[in-house]
Amino acid sequence: MKAYSIDLRERVAAACAAPQARIYQVAAQFSVSISFVDKLLRRQRTSGSLAALPANGGPLPRLDPAGQDLLRACLVAQPDATLAELATALLAADGPALSRTSTWRAVERLGWGRKKKASTPPSVTPNASWPCAAYF
Repeated sequence: MKAYSIDLRERVAAACAAPQARIYQVAAQFSVSISFVDKLLRRQRTSGSLAALPANGGPLPRLDPAGQDLLRACLVAQPDATLAELATALLAADGPALSRTSTWRAVERLGWGRKKKASTPPSVTPNASWPCAAYF
């Protein structure tokens, strides 16, 4: 979600500076939330700025480049391992302890996709309920 423009922030702050202005009225007037107006005024009081805080990019990945190499070696050794098995093998190879979700993100970053091996061979006869069954 994008931050509100500085122009809108200035107009909201100016409307709040008017005598007899109430936060909930200003919020309704500019179609923003009451918490946004409250936080904007608090930010103006504490830092003197109305600008939005820069995005921090989120938390860093738990797996460093050395850990990625360990994970890659685990994937090469056992390409059809489940995520839980990969996390266990990575831990056994002196790597970090990862959750299943973190393991999946690391595997995706390495370019390894899901195992797409079919469990049974495809049927030779087409399914009669398919809309394109007449073309087979």
